[in-house]
This record gives sequence, structure tokens and C-alpha cells, in this order.
Amino acid sequence: MPDSTGEKTEAPTPRRLQEARNDGQVARSQDLTAALTLLGGVLLLGVFASQMFGGMKLIIRAALGGEWVSEPGVNEEFEHLSALVVTTSAQTLAPIVIGLFALAIVGNVVQFGFLFTLKPIAPKFSKINPAKGLQNLFSARSLMRLVMSLGKVFIVLVVAVIYIYLDMPKVMALGYLELMPMVAAASSLVFWLSIKIAVVLILLAILDFAYQKFQFERDQRMTKEEVKQEMKNMEGDPLVKQRRAKVARQLAMQRMGQAVPQADVVVTNPTHFAVALKYDDDMAAPKVVAKGADLMAMRIRQLATAHGVPIVERPPLARALYRYVEVGQEIPEKFYSAVAEILAYVYRISGKSKAAVAG
Repeated sequence: MPDSTGEKTEAPTPRRLQEARNDGQVARSQDLTAALTLLGGVLLLGVFASQMFGGMKLIIRAALGGEWVSEPGVNEEFEHLSALVVTTSAQTLAPIVIGLFALAIVGNVVQFGFLFTLKPIAPKFSKINPAKGLQNLFSARSLMRLVMSLGKVFIVLVVAVIYIYLDMPKVMALGYLELMPMVAAASSLVFWLSIKIAVVLILLAILDFAYQKFQFERDQRMTKEEVKQEMKNMEGDPLVKQRRAKVARQLAMQRMGQAVPQADVVVTNPTHFAVALKYDDDMAAPKVVAKGADLMAMRIRQLATAHGVPIVERPPLARALYRYVEVGQEIPEKFYSAVAEILAYVYRISGKSKAAVAG
């Protein structure tokens, strides 16, 4: 049976998944991040191509037209050229670099949300264990990765060949163009080929992410014993909970044994609920000194009978007091009239005399 063999057949609990996330273990496809970055990089190059070529032309003109070319000893001109190269390169490449960095972050966020932890890069002996490394290298999972990688390469090659074949007339026509038109046409062909390859890679990466998610959830599966143990840890040991409940009942019984004999009346359902009330002249209103349902209600009635406390059956009032008033609280104003009537009746038949009840 799974319980005895330790077979992991149960879905991971939210707590197990959260612990894995805290350790940096999440479902993640590196191919998806790489494909998004590739597509974004191609689009950014297309948008900022003219800016990049303009910067390159500026640098080349400054390099070929400077005094330092004919007079190598002119250091000031060379320093000016170096500063120009640095600033121009930074201005032209900054949008692309920032865009690629943002895409890399987005590629991870869309997969597993915001997560920052250093645990995955913490040094572990298992990471440098040669035996463990060889085991991972020749495992079924590594073989699956190899097959998937070869499949991706094959699909990309097929797409590239089909695209080039369909655009072969345009490729052949490049030889009949002038230099600059030829460069523009060739750049356009390469740009759209890159876009198509990037889109294919994203589709393949989405499938890879689905597989990685399936594999991750499979790795996080738990045995029935692990699920039971986790439930115990979250909810507490049932034996401890039973002992606590038993102690709580004993304390309640002790308080009840002291409070009910001092009560003026016990209002009952008559069997399911029992509420003991007490009223003194220094109280603003009658107070609930004990209450209970079923077995506790029966115990209250027994104590009341044993100590001569009157028992009055008022089912609606008993249910309402049990539901809305806690032990030790005075009754709300909406119960004044009904409770005052009961107390007046009790005092009359017992021969007691007290001031007007509940105002």
C-alpha cells in the first residue's frame, strides 16, 4: 500500500508549495525567458536601428577626421574621441540594454510572480558531488531535456528553411541592388526571419513551461503519511487538542458548579438550552452566570434542582439568551421585559422581595 511503501501519490499542500517557493523552487522555463528576451531584443534593434547607425557614423567620422590620425602625438584629440565613443555608445545602447533587462524580469515574473531569495545559490555539497552529478546527467529527466532541445532545434531549422525558401526570389534580387538598398533589404529579411523564429521559440517555450509546471508539481507530491503529519503540525496533535478540550470542560463545570447555586433562575428550552440568570440591586441589569447546550444544559438543570434554584421554561427566550449573551455579561435591553417578568414571578413564589428588576 502507498502508506507502507512511502509512495508519493498525494497532491502537494499549499504549505509544501510555499516552503518550496521560499527555497527558490518554482515551476520555471528558462526557454520562455530567453525567447521573450530574443523577441524583445529583435524589436528593440528594429526600433533603435537608425539611432545605432547614426551613432556609428558619428564615431567613424570623428575617428577618420581627427588630428590624431595624422599626428599620433596629439593626446587631447584622442581623449576627445574616446569620450565621444563612450558617450555615444552609452546613449545608443542604453535603451536596448534596459529593455532587455526589463524583459528578462518580466519573463520570470509571468511564470512565478515576484520572488527574491538567495537560497538557490547557497553552497551545497550535493551540487559538487560527482556521483550526484553523473546520476543527474544520465537520468531520464536529462534524456527528456536532450530530446526536447533537439526537437526545438529541428523545428527552428525547419521554420528558417521554409521562410528562406519562400523569400528566395527576394534573396536572389539582392545582387541587383545598390549597396545601401541592398543592406536595407537584407536587414529587413533578417529582421522578419528573426521575428518568426522568436515567435516559434515562444510557442515552444510555453509548452516547455507547461511541462516544467507538471514536473514541478509531480516532484512536490507527498505521501499520505506526510500529509497527515503536516495536518497535525498545522492543526495541532489531536490528542493534545482532546486534552485541552477536556481541561476546558472541567474548568467550565467548576465555574458552573459555583455559579448556578447562586443564580436566581434558570431559563430552559426545556432540554436543549439552559441559561442561569442572577440579579442584585447593584447590577444595572440581570447577568448570565452560566449557560449550556445539551449535556451542559442538563448539568445546569441538575445543579439548579439540587440547590433549589427555580427552573422556568421559556424556549424562545432561552435560545435567544444562549445565542446573544455570553457568560458574565448583562442582558441587552431588548430582553429586559421578558426577564423582568420571569424574575418577578420567581420572587413572588419564593417569597423574596427585591427592587424593580431591570429598570
